[in-house]
Formats: sequence, structure tokens, C-alpha cells
Amino acid sequence: MIACLDACVLYPTVLREVLLGVARVGLFTPIWSDRILEEWVRAAGKKGPAEAALARGEVAMVRAEWPKAAMPGAEAADLWLPDPADIHVLASARAAGAEVIVTLNLRDFPARELTGHGIAAEHPDAFLYALWLADPAALWGVVGAVLAQAQALSGRDIELRGLLKRARLPRLAKALA
Repeated sequence: MIACLDACVLYPTVLREVLLGVARVGLFTPIWSDRILEEWVRAAGKKGPAEAALARGEVAMVRAEWPKAAMPGAEAADLWLPDPADIHVLASARAAGAEVIVTLNLRDFPARELTGHGIAAEHPDAFLYALWLADPAALWGVVGAVLAQAQALSGRDIELRGLLKRARLPRLAKALA
């Protein structure tokens, strides 16, 4: 399955690490556009120049790991969404043949506009929960690695359920608890 990851699921870190970890184990193929990656950097930059620089480094690593994931400027003249600033996301998804756009902003991607393109918009919690149902062991492995990394970076114990809830993944948190 090909999934277009919106910028809002690439930043914050825990959500991005879970999604990309699941992609690494082969449960889906991620795609994005250069503009989506730039939006990630801009979002991180709101916390300061150091965060923007860190995000640029992370973007470079993501580009290196998935060199074919970035869709070139896709044609969007025939597309409409409530927020014109999101049309590039739909254009990238369509250009890649994606089945789903993973986003926290479901209102900006109404089903009536996406259905004709064979694309659905899904909240990352619903998307990951469905992948967990399909392959629980793979999801456990990824989430366990993200938890271990968060604990190592923070130097303290972190509860899995709390970490996932803060990452806006309450259904997955409940399933894994």
C-alpha cells in the first residue's frame, strides 16, 4: 500500500518515528512532496532555529532512506479541496497512486473530494491501528523501538500508553496496553 504522509504527521517526532518505522518493516510505502517536507521544517522552525536545523537533517536522512518517495511537482489544476494550501498533498498522492493520505487534518480532505481519485484520508491512529490488526508483531517491534529511543533520550522511564496518547495515537495506545 502506498500512503502519502502529510506534514502534520511528520512533525512531531514520536508520530513520525512510528509511521516511518512501520514503513521500514514494509507495511506500507511512504510518499510525500518536497513541499510537504518543507512544511515539516517550517513547523519545527517555530520552536527556533536549532529545531529547524535538526529537522533539515532529519529530512535529509528521510530523503536518503526513501529516495523515490518524493513526488515531483504534480499537476493540480483539476483538483479542489476546502483549503487550497492542501491541494499539493492530494496531487502528490494521486501522482504516486497512493491509496491513502495520512493526516491529522481530516476536515481538509473530505471523502467526497477524494473518492473520485481512489484515495481516502485517514487519521494516523486509525491507519496504524489497521496495520496493527494486520501484523501485531511488526507494530509491537516498531513501537517498542520508539519507546526505547524515547527513554534513552530522556534518561527516564516513559509509559508506553502515555507516549502514544501524546502522539495522538490513543486507539493504538489502548490496543498495545
